Amino acid sequence: MAEQKEKLRIDKYLWAIRLFKTRSLATEACDKGRVKLQGASVKPSRTVNVGDEFELKTEARKWVIKVSGLLYNRLAYSEAIKYYIDITPKEELDRIKFEAASFHTGKRLSKVGRPTKKQRRNIEDFMDGDDDVQNS
Repeated sequence: MAEQKEKLRIDKYLWAIRLFKTRSLATEACDKGRVKLQGASVKPSRTVNVGDEFELKTEARKWVIKVSGLLYNRLAYSEAIKYYIDITPKEELDRIKFEAASFHTGKRLSKVGRPTKKQRRNIEDFMDGDDDVQNS
């Protein structure tokens, strides 16, 4: 954790600790009021200090984080999590776990929806057999 003298913007910090995929998404969240310090919305240029507590909403969940170190560049997730402390209330985490359990992953259940190859062949055979009766 090398100490640097330059100021660190909140949008860059949120991007560096991997709460947002891009810096522009972090900036947009600040502009839309989804990032708050002590209940007040912050601008993307707000300077981050160690000990600040931010509330923020991402697409996935609501976060409450405490800054434990300043991170100027994006690092691997395993390193980035060392620069903040997640102090999200337990009720919020329980709500997220409940929603995750009912979340549809997009993977189709087996034998539901589109026909399997065998079912498709049976349908085609049935339809082809139907055509022979009509042509006679």
